[in-house]
Amino acid sequence: MNLLVSTGNEFDTGLLGHRCSLELANGERVELPVDRWTDDSCDGDEVLLGSCHGPTLDIGCGPGRLTAALTRRGVPSLGVDSSQTAVRLTRQRGAIALRRDVFDRVPGEGRWHHVLLADGNIGIGGDPAALLRRVSGLLSSQGSALIELDPPGRGLRNDHVRLLPHSNAAQHGETWFSWAWVGVDVIPDLASQAALRVDWTKRHGNRWFAKLVRE
Repeated sequence: MNLLVSTGNEFDTGLLGHRCSLELANGERVELPVDRWTDDSCDGDEVLLGSCHGPTLDIGCGPGRLTAALTRRGVPSLGVDSSQTAVRLTRQRGAIALRRDVFDRVPGEGRWHHVLLADGNIGIGGDPAALLRRVSGLLSSQGSALIELDPPGRGLRNDHVRLLPHSNAAQHGETWFSWAWVGVDVIPDLASQAALRVDWTKRHGNRWFAKLVRE
């Protein structure tokens, strides 16, 4: 699959709380968990938050619920997102955020204790192996990546997608971009491609998580 680069603002409709879906190239639609993005006490978040004990980078921070929650706990944290809307919303919650593509230079490279990829952000760019290699370079030698995944049996899937707002089903997002979905069953192989290994996997309700550390 040829990768299509995101412009950075495709998810703004959802970040602002409006219901929307991703439309795949074959016409399939995947509803986005917009309510979770904006919920300050989202069920399952504690699996991620409770595992962060030092400086944490939240990749694709969206409206900033996790970055802000860590800030309130006294955990140094930085949200990065390619959307200016996401950065603005995160800052409004009292957290620090930068508008940045994760593949560009990021503050503290090689020194982060933890990197978060929540809410399906393992799919950013449509190439999870490349994203995990980038994450590995951001982590300190004893650091960990904390990732939200699809349930077991889903495997690895990537596709071209665009946003479909629910408020006007006839209106499609103008920009196609690459995205991926990663099931718990394939994360060991992807991790090994980035010199990482799975330390644990956990389930909370219908959400699945993994902690990756260096091999």
